Amino acid sequence: MTTFRTTTPLSRLLPPLVLGGAGFSYQIISNPSSTQALQVLKRAFELGLRAIDTSSYYHPSEVLLGEALSHPDIASNYTRDQYILMTKVGRITATQFDYSPAWVRQSVTRSLERLRTCYLDVVFCHDVEFVPEDEVLEAVGALFEMVGQGHIKYVGISGYRIDVLAHIARRVQEIYSRPLDIVQNWAQLTLQNDRLAREGLEAFREAGVSCVCSSSPLAIGLLRSNGVPVGDLGDFHPAPQGLRRAAKEAADYVAARGESLATLALRYSIIRAQSISDADFRVTTIMGITSIAELEDNLGTARQVLPMSDEPRWLWTADAGPSVELSQRKFEEDEMLFKSVQKILGPWKDYSFPSPGNGWDVARKRPAETRL
Repeated sequence: MTTFRTTTPLSRLLPPLVLGGAGFSYQIISNPSSTQALQVLKRAFELGLRAIDTSSYYHPSEVLLGEALSHPDIASNYTRDQYILMTKVGRITATQFDYSPAWVRQSVTRSLERLRTCYLDVVFCHDVEFVPEDEVLEAVGALFEMVGQGHIKYVGISGYRIDVLAHIARRVQEIYSRPLDIVQNWAQLTLQNDRLAREGLEAFREAGVSCVCSSSPLAIGLLRSNGVPVGDLGDFHPAPQGLRRAAKEAADYVAARGESLATLALRYSIIRAQSISDADFRVTTIMGITSIAELEDNLGTARQVLPMSDEPRWLWTADAGPSVELSQRKFEEDEMLFKSVQKILGPWKDYSFPSPGNGWDVARKRPAETRL
């Protein structure tokens, strides 16, 4: 078994864009299928998008991705070192968590089997604010051990609460005398909520983290014209009705000016990520994608603000680096629309979703009303 020596910071390897695997789950769509996953993945790889983020919680995403990656259309054209696989441990269902070292090891082993791979590039502890901090730290330690065993290359944590993520990142550095490699935060580097840039990134830098993933640039589908996505698990979106109405008003306003709110919001998130990134600290954007049409639309948007070349390699490596000049020029073109949307959002600008909320008992890792 190979022992990974993660001397190369992840900021030098992770590309500016990542394909989100939640688009192959029941949370997002009603009928995730192996055909859908293969079609999207094959086209994504052709276009140069070869970094994938998923979770064991996004059922059946890992299974579908594993089937697609092992299909001859992909396996015969791309070697394992030509794409990056990231997944998560700890969250099992909407109300069930297990951060014990035994479960972490079991979950990683299961992910390796589902994804049909001999190693994972990144494993995150999933939604860390839902469990006691000491359990997260113990789980991180188990993942560090698995790096030494050759199962994982890099270790990170994910969640919504920026203060919790920053505090855990500092404690990891203190306890293990090495930093986390990466932190993932969702829906807080967006046109609606930009708190990650102002409240989190410097704290992560200080804790030695070299890479941050900004996921849900559309705030789980809030920032689009057709409302939040509803899959087989129902409407799980945390946005209150007032915010939903404001987002719909903003979408109508942007549409009346010949633009799509989803496209505008994605440009904003990518531009912000690029403006913050440098050679030693990368902020990368995870895009939730469910179809080839959505994939091509999103990459078309990305090409407006990322450096381009005829070789699709620019999308799946960090070689190109941030293009501040290109991003700044596009930001200036969009600035009036950005400000107009944020004005329409009004008091909902920078509103943060409660996570985990008053209905959750962190100490007991279950809904607060549950009694045994």
